[in-house]
Amino acid sequence: MLYLAARMARQRIAGLVAVACATMGGAALVAAIGVVAESGLRGHPDPGRLAPADVVVSAPQLYQVPEDLPIALPERAGVPSSLVTALAGLPGVTAAIGDVTVAAAVFGPDGRVLPVEGHGWSSTALLPGTGTGPTGTEEGGRPTGIPDGLTAPAGDAEVAMDAATASAAGVAPGGTVRLSSGGRTGDYRVTAVLDAGGPAVYFADRTAITLSGRTGDRVDLVALRTEPGRADEVADAARALDGGLAVSTGAARGDVADPAAAAARRMLPLLAGSLSGVTLVVMGIIVGGALAVALAGQRRELALLRAVGATPRQIRRLATRQALIASTVASIPGAALGYLVAEAFRGLLAGLGMVPAGLPLLWSPLPAVAAVLLMALTSWIAALCAVLKTSRMPATEAVAGSRTEPRTPSVWRFSAGLVVLAGANALAVLPLVSRTEIGAATTAMAGILAAVGLAMSGPGLLARAGRAMARRLPARAAAPTWLAVANTRGYAVRTAAAISTLAVAVVFTLTYALTQTTVLAGATRDLTDATRAQLSVTAPALGRVPSELAGAVRQVPGVTGAAMVGDTAVIWTYRLFGEEQVEPSAATVLTPDAASVLDLDVRDGDLSGLTGATVAVDAGAARARGVGVGDEITLALGDGTPATARVVAVYGRGLGFGPVVLSRDLAAGHATGLDQRLLVRADSAAAIAAVEALVASRPGTVAGPADPGSARVSPELWLNIAVLGVLLGYLLLGIANKLVTATAQRRDELTLLRLTGATPAQVRAMLRGEATLIWVFATVGGVGLAVVPLMLLSLGFLHRPWPAGPWWIGPAVVGVVGLLAFLSVEIPGRRVLRDASVAV
Repeated sequence: MLYLAARMARQRIAGLVAVACATMGGAALVAAIGVVAESGLRGHPDPGRLAPADVVVSAPQLYQVPEDLPIALPERAGVPSSLVTALAGLPGVTAAIGDVTVAAAVFGPDGRVLPVEGHGWSSTALLPGTGTGPTGTEEGGRPTGIPDGLTAPAGDAEVAMDAATASAAGVAPGGTVRLSSGGRTGDYRVTAVLDAGGPAVYFADRTAITLSGRTGDRVDLVALRTEPGRADEVADAARALDGGLAVSTGAARGDVADPAAAAARRMLPLLAGSLSGVTLVVMGIIVGGALAVALAGQRRELALLRAVGATPRQIRRLATRQALIASTVASIPGAALGYLVAEAFRGLLAGLGMVPAGLPLLWSPLPAVAAVLLMALTSWIAALCAVLKTSRMPATEAVAGSRTEPRTPSVWRFSAGLVVLAGANALAVLPLVSRTEIGAATTAMAGILAAVGLAMSGPGLLARAGRAMARRLPARAAAPTWLAVANTRGYAVRTAAAISTLAVAVVFTLTYALTQTTVLAGATRDLTDATRAQLSVTAPALGRVPSELAGAVRQVPGVTGAAMVGDTAVIWTYRLFGEEQVEPSAATVLTPDAASVLDLDVRDGDLSGLTGATVAVDAGAARARGVGVGDEITLALGDGTPATARVVAVYGRGLGFGPVVLSRDLAAGHATGLDQRLLVRADSAAAIAAVEALVASRPGTVAGPADPGSARVSPELWLNIAVLGVLLGYLLLGIANKLVTATAQRRDELTLLRLTGATPAQVRAMLRGEATLIWVFATVGGVGLAVVPLMLLSLGFLHRPWPAGPWWIGPAVVGVVGLLAFLSVEIPGRRVLRDASVAV
């Protein structure tokens, strides 16, 4: 049977080339997604400066969700500093170092701002070449291994520095340097200059904890050095000491060294999962369509085999083995190509700022094996479905029908397709009641579901449309036009397959692209409408806006409002239909002064109540979760700390500011994104100029127009556009393969037309007429399927019936689809007509 399958494959090589191209592209995409997912599950960032530590003890950076995947915490969770002493007493530990990291900046004599990392003095025990005692320091506070003559900073106004930064700042031991950290700017006496291997300053341990802003006496992590060969023993003892601690060794130390990279790594499997859904749908459509066309060209051979005694099972095995041969031969190089695609994808994510540039991919053969097996399974199922009807037919009926194509659309398939179309339109209603990104996601889902419904009901709809065209076709219509309409009506199953796949390309592009741009426009509108301030003051080199600057700005005559704005994340736990739901989301951090510079469309309560453990919530989230002003909600802050907060306001612009707004008091000590912007409102141009002059006099601070909507092009938007381009290219390639193969297999039909007197020009005109009808029906179908979901999305997000986005997307995709339809029919049609067997 395998020999016969290979022989038949060689005889129908054109059709199987289309299958090979489809499976190669599909294998590359599947393998790339697999590499990304595996890297997120098993890869780790480089441990960096924690490499000298054998064991690292920290708070878990995961929020455990019952019966679901844990959620990565974006903010670092600290541990009590008393843990340093407890861990130092474990057998095998030679040093226990409590480490704190804070953002800092050194001001040079020429006004330059030098960003550096700030740590406690104990962290110098992690520098290369240092040896440590039991607690990492000798009596007097100097880590052993640090050269003699260095004095540790002891007071709040003392600091040690690395040699390169000290040289750039023009300072030596005993000198004074101006430094900003933790929102505070002041002069510090330099007690020591040392080789730190990178830009860094070292405060007294207690000062570093204070500048970190943590509530309580807490450090970021505890790094342990152990006796040779005892790291695993110490790690087990540390876990037994407190079961709630995260104990990391080996490559896992990288997750603790950079929580942002660890959170990005844990995001990769979710990102791969979201991409896999639409990728598998597109892959199934392309591979299934290619196999259906390829096996349709073998109906005569399969029917003759039935006539000479082949059983239905043998026919199915013959077809599936051909598919497996083609898919295996093509998917192996395709899977290898997937590793290059994965690396390009990682570069794209790094370029968009969604993952750190140093986050590596994990290379293993598992994604390639999974891709080859998945493509084989897909091809096997598609081939089985394509040949199932022929294998079940009686031998005589199979031979009789092998010379003609199926003409009668399936009634149950037509009815099921209409049901799917209705369901897609029902799903598209969600953005009207949920003005959130989750609600917007259903628009693209509704578009794809509608495309599936069109693929199922397409033959029936096309047959009815063809009959209507034939009745209304003018009597003076040219013969090629009449033939094109007759073929469209008579071969509705064949034509509908081409129309459906082209319509999928149209609806896929429109819904995915315009959903992203419409959500972005809605968020931009919220931000723009809410902003009452004229200036936005930032301090990118300092890490945060100095706290004293806000008070100085308020003293400027003519300033009517000034408020700090920050960003963080929360995990909101609530009950819905009796089930506990856990939803992570971004959150804005505001002070009670926010009402003077922002209008969040408050519908109940007052933002001036944002003090202490209080929050404001979006009106849609409040309605869905049954909360209002005065109610208490349960949250986990960005570092996983549980909190109960009272709702003091309900606002309407949640798309721009997130479902939750936290008071600064609640977020303090649990978020690193505090005081990222100072919004300023003034009553005159003179006051604005005075504020700009004040900000210009403070090194590291920058004043600019308060126009948050102009720069909110999210990385997710560019990522979705890039992924859309790749999938669209694969989809169009598959469609072209399918159309070329289908046209090339019409040799007998075109030969008959030539024998009955049709000239080559008339046959080509007929083919162009068919291509025109395919293009028109695909365009009308694709645009029609996208209109309802996009209109409902626009009504919900922009309060108008048309989406936001570049106007050229629609004409561009329609033009590409038309060009593809014409070239894929015209070029193989001309080749068939030039064949000697067709020429008459």
